[in-house]
Amino acid sequence: QVQPVESGGGLVQAGGSLRLSCAASRWSFSNYNIGWFRQAPGKEREFVAAISRNGGSTFYTDSVKGRFTISRDNARNTVYLQMNSLKPEDTAVYYCAADWSLSPYSSIYDKRDEYDYWGQGTQVTVSS
Repeated sequence: QVQPVESGGGLVQAGGSLRLSCAASRWSFSNYNIGWFRQAPGKEREFVAAISRNGGSTFYTDSVKGRFTISRDNARNTVYLQMNSLKPEDTAVYYCAADWSLSPYSSIYDKRDEYDYWGQGTQVTVSS
């Protein structure tokens, strides 16, 4: 198993930026597709962005396209979510999740139930 650990959340004003990190010390980190999800108060957890095992494919929900960038550095066992032009509606707890399925990632990247391991989340708060 791998236990993702998120960091980088915090309080930022609208229009600002944050970079979230998802890290794991397991040697097999590169075997996992990684997704970012978020959960705002009163809402269910929703897909934000995802990246395939070696970074060859990335996926984004429409509301963050052009503002967020997901990347990974497998040598450092870390996936990043660069968040620019933040809006109050981005406020949520952000979760990193790891998938080790054999299914084509393009068909499952936004499905919560497809991910095997979840971090504890990091709070992102965007003030008006």
